[in-house]
Amino acid sequence: MLKSRINQIAFVLIAFVGINYLGRYLFLRLDLTENKAFTLSPATKQTLRELEEPVEVTAYFSSNLPVDIAKSREELDKLLNEYANLSKGKLSYRFVDPNSGASSEEEANKEGIRPVMINVREKDQARQQKAYLGAVIKAGEAKEVIPVIQPGIAMEYAFTTGVKKLVGKNKPAIGFLQGFGAASLQELAQAYQELSILYQVSPVYAIADTTDLSLFKSLVMIRPTDSIPADVFDRIDRYLGQGGHFLLAYNQVEANMQYGVANATNSSIKNWLASKGLTVEDALVRDVRCGQVNVTQQQGFFSFSTPVQFPYLPLLQKFPPHPVTKGLEQILLEFASPMQFGSHPDWDYTPLLTSSERASREAVPLQFEVQRNWTDADFTEKNVHLAALLSSKQPGGGSLMVISDGDFAVNGQDQRRQNEDNISLLVNGIDFLSDDTGLIDLRTKSVETRPIEELSDSRRTALKYLNFLLPIGLVVLYGIYRHSKNRNLRMRRMEERY
Repeated sequence: MLKSRINQIAFVLIAFVGINYLGRYLFLRLDLTENKAFTLSPATKQTLRELEEPVEVTAYFSSNLPVDIAKSREELDKLLNEYANLSKGKLSYRFVDPNSGASSEEEANKEGIRPVMINVREKDQARQQKAYLGAVIKAGEAKEVIPVIQPGIAMEYAFTTGVKKLVGKNKPAIGFLQGFGAASLQELAQAYQELSILYQVSPVYAIADTTDLSLFKSLVMIRPTDSIPADVFDRIDRYLGQGGHFLLAYNQVEANMQYGVANATNSSIKNWLASKGLTVEDALVRDVRCGQVNVTQQQGFFSFSTPVQFPYLPLLQKFPPHPVTKGLEQILLEFASPMQFGSHPDWDYTPLLTSSERASREAVPLQFEVQRNWTDADFTEKNVHLAALLSSKQPGGGSLMVISDGDFAVNGQDQRRQNEDNISLLVNGIDFLSDDTGLIDLRTKSVETRPIEELSDSRRTALKYLNFLLPIGLVVLYGIYRHSKNRNLRMRRMEERY
């Protein structure tokens, strides 16, 4: 009996050690998140398995951090552990606590990691603490710095693109068409920064430049304001016919908030798109779900600004299923025009952005009434199309993506910061058209917000009672199960043959 017991214990210990050893090389994890936030993408796995030179990651994280921030360190440790195992030793990592000594702090600062101040609450007292939350990726003499790793960000995208930027070769070329009032690369600072990680981004002057357009994976034109000659469209058509891809974001309606008016513009682009079956209307979409504008009011000697809902700034939060919009939470458009597609022998149509269930369109010219009292009668349409993808039906043909707001990704000359998902929409669109990186799903792969205020009253009530009653119900069911089990046991004990 004792020998059998010893053998059982020995078997359990050997199995435990064996499972832990295999766990270093075999990963098995049940990921129940909607966007598979804890599952490495095929693009990441391919990048790591194809590493030809050593890559070292040094994470500079302070100790004794608040729970919500310390969780980021734990998640990063698990992520880098998977990276190291998938790379078969090509990628190594270590954690350094810069607060542990002067030499460690000097090392972090030398590598470009600067401390941030975080709020800490202890014993009902709030204070600020200096903390390091960054990382450095090195490959040979080159390095990529991630200054701050914030809770909830897409860690996998940051580290995979960092590795790919250092070891990647032969980056695909992306050309931004210039001239005709189109936004310059300086006005697209956020998008340019994102794109330059994986692409060679350069300006192209279509009317004067003799560069062979077929050298570019995709062409992009953002917010042209002047009329475009027919020979430029002919050149773009030839490019599309050879399998090229073109992303166009433009304003069919020019809105002037200073004078409160909106008028149609860009007839040359409208006619070119119409030749492909796509009609962009001389109208604006207004939506119940929208952004705000500040209205200045005077009261006595004082003036103050009040934010007012402005339906001509659609706030999009639900998207047709497509890789370009996957993972996006909200897109804010400014004065976007509705579009519709008629049948065409050469092009297939896929909507990418649509309004909410309560929207409408208003033809121009029009004059804005910022403080208008809106009613349900002003929003009688739903799912009005605001961006779309045209895919060529011809063998070897390309694709055309059209967004009816030319300013959605522009930072402007003052370099104002644009909505992050607006930038992701542009970069996702280029990734999809170029189809070379496989990282399109990573850029927006993070913890998604689920504001309970946006749920219907009935669903909020159902979730409230479910949250309250489910634990009680489980305890009651377990109690019934234990009572029944003990009762059956008592009955068996009362039998003569027990």
